[in-house]
Amino acid sequence: MQFQQLFVIGLTAMAFVTSSGAVTLRADTTGALPPAIIPQPLHVAVAPGFFTLDRRTAVVHAENDKEFQAAVTAFVHTLRSSTGYVLPLCDVAGAPGTDIIRFIRIPMDSLGAEDYRVTVRTHAILIEAASGRGALYGAHSLLQLFPPAVFSPGKATGVRWTAPCVDVADAPRYAWRGMMLDVVRHFMPKEFVKRFIDYLVMHKMNTFHWHLTDDQGWRIQILAYPKLTDIGAWRVDREDRHWNARPPQLPGEKATYGGFYTQDDIRDVVRYAADHFITIVPEIEMPAHVSAVLSAYPEYSCTGGPFTLPPGGLWPITDILCAGNDSTFVFVENVLREVTALFPGTYIHIGGDEADKTEWKRCPKCQARIRTEGLKDEAQLQSYFTTRVERILSGMHRRLLGWDEIIEGGLPPEATVMSWRGVAGGIHAARSGHDVVMSPTSHCYFDYYQADPRWEPIAIGGYVPLEKVYAYEPTPDSLTPAESMHILGTQANLWTEFIPDPAKLEYMAFPRIAAIAEVGWSSRDRRAYPDFLVRLDRQMARYEAAGINASRSIHAVTIEESIAVASHQALVTLATQAGATNIRYTLDRSTPGPTSPLYTAPFPLTHSTTIRAAAFDGRRRLAPVTLRRVAVPMHEIASMTCVSPLDSFSAQRGSTMLFDNRRGHPNHGDTEWVGVTGTDLVLLVDLGAVARVKQVTVGFLHETAALIFLPPRVDVAVSRDGQSFTDAGTVRGASLQREKRPFVKDYVVPLRKGTGRYLRITAQSPGPVPEWHKRAGSPSHLVTDEVIIE
Repeated sequence: MQFQQLFVIGLTAMAFVTSSGAVTLRADTTGALPPAIIPQPLHVAVAPGFFTLDRRTAVVHAENDKEFQAAVTAFVHTLRSSTGYVLPLCDVAGAPGTDIIRFIRIPMDSLGAEDYRVTVRTHAILIEAASGRGALYGAHSLLQLFPPAVFSPGKATGVRWTAPCVDVADAPRYAWRGMMLDVVRHFMPKEFVKRFIDYLVMHKMNTFHWHLTDDQGWRIQILAYPKLTDIGAWRVDREDRHWNARPPQLPGEKATYGGFYTQDDIRDVVRYAADHFITIVPEIEMPAHVSAVLSAYPEYSCTGGPFTLPPGGLWPITDILCAGNDSTFVFVENVLREVTALFPGTYIHIGGDEADKTEWKRCPKCQARIRTEGLKDEAQLQSYFTTRVERILSGMHRRLLGWDEIIEGGLPPEATVMSWRGVAGGIHAARSGHDVVMSPTSHCYFDYYQADPRWEPIAIGGYVPLEKVYAYEPTPDSLTPAESMHILGTQANLWTEFIPDPAKLEYMAFPRIAAIAEVGWSSRDRRAYPDFLVRLDRQMARYEAAGINASRSIHAVTIEESIAVASHQALVTLATQAGATNIRYTLDRSTPGPTSPLYTAPFPLTHSTTIRAAAFDGRRRLAPVTLRRVAVPMHEIASMTCVSPLDSFSAQRGSTMLFDNRRGHPNHGDTEWVGVTGTDLVLLVDLGAVARVKQVTVGFLHETAALIFLPPRVDVAVSRDGQSFTDAGTVRGASLQREKRPFVKDYVVPLRKGTGRYLRITAQSPGPVPEWHKRAGSPSHLVTDEVIIE
């Protein structure tokens, strides 16, 4: 093996670097903890000692290297904000020999375009790269060696700015590492978009997918079509209601929610991204998700309208661009001409997803197009549409990117596929010789819940916890090495139906962004979840210093129980996603603290109890306290009959689900739930023998998007013979709530005269869906899970 000696003026230590970038370094002899760099570098070795940054530290670089200048400027700005130091900048020729941070450009034949090396010694630091992008990545790894307060936007006090001596050699695994931000469902201000770009840089990502148009708004100024923003950027304000429960705009009602970016705003963001080596991929949806377009220019539809912007959820998406109208393609070309003039990147994302072809089947022009072009059906008509748009983009020297639906009917010759409905679309495209970005809902949708929905802010659904994100492997094992070359990389997506503002967006993105960043950057054999969690602890401190509203759900305690009815016990298990070993809990209504009882193993409860629990690091609580009442049954249920007719899904499950000792989660898709529609729920319970019952607990689901509401009241009657019943207890509840977040409510009914063998439980129907819901007047659903006899 040929070795190249790296000589650094002013550094007493030597590192040896192979042509492949591997580093041979002496082992750690100090006992210091390894650096907590995210994403995990290829090679890290700790050397003795520390470098101390002070106001005399000089930053050295070639002043005539404009590309490196951008990386240096970003690095120095971060240090100035947090340390208050105005570090002197020096050209290589006049640089001092010690107390320096030196940036050096290395030839491309030694390092790749995004590779870097960082060498830290007690009196100097060296950052080597073959490009400005690599230099910036090296600078960010260096920043992570300093105390977390280095990411503070304001001057931090009482901090000793030291970094351990270390040698890092690093290179990314994938060329495409990104995040998608939807600014349509909820508009985000320009300054936050820039901050979002900072977040990508912080995690060594290089691609910002900007979702700019959809049914609920058009967010980019197009000079040739001013009504796209005069009309298409605004919808009626229904922000007080669940996204999927918002009634449409009324005649004469003013549209006040929305916003858009002027072309000057776009240029400003593009410049900012370029200065931070981020490529922006704009998404302009077509042929579907175009209600905002059609509300402004209905002539590009199949029906002619009129149309309004939906203020919330829309399904199915039937109003789409008319593929049989040549003027549609003139419109598309004119829009894309302005878009490509603003965004210099290679790719333009055209969406292409979720196009319901109902109107195309009815449209004479679309049917004529199918006949004229010799197409088989409407799926091939969409392929024709996409191929024609690809030719438009090719003439503008750009490449078309679309969601995996563009595969249906045949892929255009040069199209790149973004695989979101699982990985099958990506595999098909790669085997067909097309490039692919992998972004499946199963691992990459950050609008999904990241922890137990019972204790999380409302989300669109799904469940993508941190560990699942980290476990993702973008290159399917089923691909051959040649096919695998078409997997460009991966990205995570932030759809904002349930993300109304930057604070909620940060909560949903962090810390999962760290996991997807490591998936995209670090080699497969360098990734280990337990090690990631150790490094993430320091990364969370960086987020806190930066003022990022990161979720701490990985430290939230989940409270689960298994019921043993025969022994009248519940065995309670406490856990966190991060595997906490210092969980404290209370059973006496007090708030758990660092000296509360320590959870060491599952423990039994012999009566219904409210548990409060939290994880701690020493005396510091890591996440909010979790609270849950665990109901312990005192009597076994011999049988249960649902007198009311169950809905179709519940009929398949049967009433036995109501006493199987498993509790449903706040999601109507959970198979534990049983329900009725438009009527009272009446249950007949047989205990098998006469018994004294103190109270009955029945759990109900509230989920407005699914038309599921709580009962106004629950009544319990008791009988010895199953024929003659005596009223024994009633409890009332708040029904038809506007609460957007799904939740489970236990109705606890104390019984006055509770001796009997049979119980009749009647939950009153909520009645029709209320007037504030977009499905007003429809029959509501009453959904229950567990009946517990105490």
